Amino acid sequence: MTDDLFLDLRHVRKTFGAFTALDDINLGIRRGEFVCFLGPSGCGKTTLLRIIAGLEVQTSGEIWQGGRDISRLPPAERDYGIVFQSYALFPNLNVADNVSYGLVNRRVPRAEAARRVTELVKLVGLPGSERKYPAQLSGGQQQRIALARALATEPGLLLLDEPLSALDAIVRVHLRQEIRSLQRKLGVTTVMVTHDQEEALSVADRIVVMNHGVIEQVGTPLEVYREPASPFVADFVGKVNVLPSRVQGGQLEIGTLRIPHEGGDRPVQVYLRPEDVLARPIAPGDAHVFDARIDKIEFLGSHCHVHVTAQALQPHPLTVYLSLNFLSEQSLSEGSIVRLKLLPERLRVFG
Repeated sequence: MTDDLFLDLRHVRKTFGAFTALDDINLGIRRGEFVCFLGPSGCGKTTLLRIIAGLEVQTSGEIWQGGRDISRLPPAERDYGIVFQSYALFPNLNVADNVSYGLVNRRVPRAEAARRVTELVKLVGLPGSERKYPAQLSGGQQQRIALARALATEPGLLLLDEPLSALDAIVRVHLRQEIRSLQRKLGVTTVMVTHDQEEALSVADRIVVMNHGVIEQVGTPLEVYREPASPFVADFVGKVNVLPSRVQGGQLEIGTLRIPHEGGDRPVQVYLRPEDVLARPIAPGDAHVFDARIDKIEFLGSHCHVHVTAQALQPHPLTVYLSLNFLSEQSLSEGSIVRLKLLPERLRVFG
């Protein structure tokens, strides 16, 4: 292990009978890093988190944390705090007793535990709530207390299992930024499981995209979004247009458009983000330009999803992002013709 590698997963495999939930997972997480396991339901991300926590036992493989082999240690002997989707607070205990639960089990002196509780409750933005009970708190407040409890023993690793999915949208967005800010302040190595791509893109240092028990890609949010390593990643992370095309004679043929492209002749799939199709005044002689008819406009506030069809791309429809201001300034509506330009450097070609 390198000096800054805090969590090291080596050839981790998990089977349930004939079903393989995780297959040869290799992953290193640096000290102080915020990593998100992202993927659809059933991809293995929660199973992997539970194996790290010792709540599941891997079929094979090793887990090293801080230079120590924890592969077969019980949860109580591992150095982590965990926050679940369901808060998992004790309803019969007040906030102070919930937060200090781990401290009491470790026989921390009462006065020291009380100081730690006061500090943590303030840290998560709920000072003065020590005497309240979970039923007196909102969902977002309960999750803050669950976070305080997970941090009480000053763990080296913080595990977050879909911690925000039970909250409403506005609270979820606000709390995820608070969690990220708190993580940076404390410098605690953090692993969060989520199926929400926006959540992962907004908080993670790196994203681990999982599918069918394997890792499809590991990278920064920008790398995963801009440079997807597979069709699955391109399709799962963000919105994307998929255009059946072919490489022929050193050119990528997308409908009637021709773009220089290396490689042998073959059919391919072109993946193109909606924001990588530009609608703006286009200079004479610009390449990769075509006219499209606006079929449908989905209003989403400051911008719109605009569904178009173009003779140059027939029979493949395209979705582009256009600002409401642009649509208004150009007097564009359903049925209008708009001139568009592809950005060749943003195309991802698979096949």
